[in-house]
Amino acid sequence: MPTTREAILAALYARLQLLAALTLRDDILPERIPVAGLIILRDGQPGEPEVTLSPLRYHYQHRAELEVVVQVPNGRATAFDSLIAAIGTMLEADRTLGGICDWLEPEAPASVDLPIEGAAALKAAVITVVLHYTTTGPLA
Repeated sequence: MPTTREAILAALYARLQLLAALTLRDDILPERIPVAGLIILRDGQPGEPEVTLSPLRYHYQHRAELEVVVQVPNGRATAFDSLIAAIGTMLEADRTLGGICDWLEPEAPASVDLPIEGAAALKAAVITVVLHYTTTGPLA
């Protein structure tokens, strides 16, 4: 039986795989970026929980990260914006990931252009997704 944290991250990863972009989890940046783009889900940090004592519950605001990358020779900004919008639409469609997460909230991306010698530049951003959930213990 997976922990609450793992169940939520696995559900988020499964939802991201429904998008056209290649989705990886805690993986390295591949040598080639698919035309549809790339999303790498980083598990992130659960942070310090708020604790209630009766009953004992740990309330987390876990900060997972989505590394979003596109590399197309023409229309990079449009392709990047389309991928970001698709991620936003997918996240807003079910902010509880089927009821296993109390709420998820993406933060706005700060994008950067990364020049690549001899190839089209990369456009990338990190989107922090705050996952609010409650567990019965720090390892549950």
